[in-house]
Amino acid sequence: MPERRYDERDVRIRPGRGSRPRTKQRPAHDDARSAMVVAVDRGRYTVLVEPGTPDETRALAMKARELGRQRVVPGDRVDVVGDTSGGRDTLARIVRIGERRTVLRRTADDTDPVERVIVANADRLVVVTALADPEPRTRMIDRCVVAAYDAGMDVLLALTKADLAPPDELVAMYAPIGVEVVVTSRAEDPVTGERVLTGLDEVRAALDGRVSVLVGHSGVGKSTLVNALVPDARRAVGVVNDVTGRGRHTSTSAVALALPGTTTPTWVVDTPGVRSFGLAHVEPDRLVRAFGDLAEVARECPRGCTHLAGSPDCGLDDWVAEAPDDATRDARSARVDSFRRLLVSRLGTADPEDPVR
Repeated sequence: MPERRYDERDVRIRPGRGSRPRTKQRPAHDDARSAMVVAVDRGRYTVLVEPGTPDETRALAMKARELGRQRVVPGDRVDVVGDTSGGRDTLARIVRIGERRTVLRRTADDTDPVERVIVANADRLVVVTALADPEPRTRMIDRCVVAAYDAGMDVLLALTKADLAPPDELVAMYAPIGVEVVVTSRAEDPVTGERVLTGLDEVRAALDGRVSVLVGHSGVGKSTLVNALVPDARRAVGVVNDVTGRGRHTSTSAVALALPGTTTPTWVVDTPGVRSFGLAHVEPDRLVRAFGDLAEVARECPRGCTHLAGSPDCGLDDWVAEAPDDATRDARSARVDSFRRLLVSRLGTADPEDPVR
């Protein structure tokens, strides 16, 4: 049989893949509709198509093959095609992921090179911490603050269970670095006798008009707070183990929820409880940039200055010492000490007997 020859105009056919020719051209998807990802569950994505408009619909979607390994997370703005009616047994396709304003990430630990994207396009990280049962873990809070500042987000510290312990110490620790604090308590309703949360109005005011992501250890009351803010959320609530002092993971996937009772569109993203918050993705020299006043001072530091306590000729110490009065000196000192605490948390140079929690 004579040998068959092909010239450059021939189309290569993939064996076993049919007769469709390979091409790098992708469809333009000019008919795609904009959507917001509100939940992710085992390769299926719940999206709000045309969110905030009279045409808003909730639909189920899958990721288009051309997106490859690009990860889609709650908060992502995407383009979808296909059946976006949201009817039963319908499935749309996500064909594009929009540019992300912010990306909140974490790693399993400080040596893990794999970044885990938690949420996209959030404005604020809400660190939910119980004042007791379980005890607050300040190193965990510090790490969350570092990740938020690195992502360009601001931070709200939501302290729960104030009926069990006072919040004053934690408020004093985080106020100097610009962390806003809200406090909730559990109290008995005088009419129904049921246990209810107080302080919710302050929490709603702090979240109003923003996309906020809630992060916290299991058992701190995060899901309880979400259920109180969004009565239709029905997030699973767990209890704290009497032996370990830790909660059991109850929420298994992240979900974005519209917050009722606010003056402007507001979203909260509830995430599964975490037991670690690695910061391998955060470069230490980027941390100081999150503190505008300290970054300005740090420019005068000698090359190679770590900005840690005891660093020779560190400009931060001079800035504190040169304060014009005692009140200013105390405020500057508190801010520098708080910044250095965050830096120590990132560098992993804390007391080795104090595990990262």
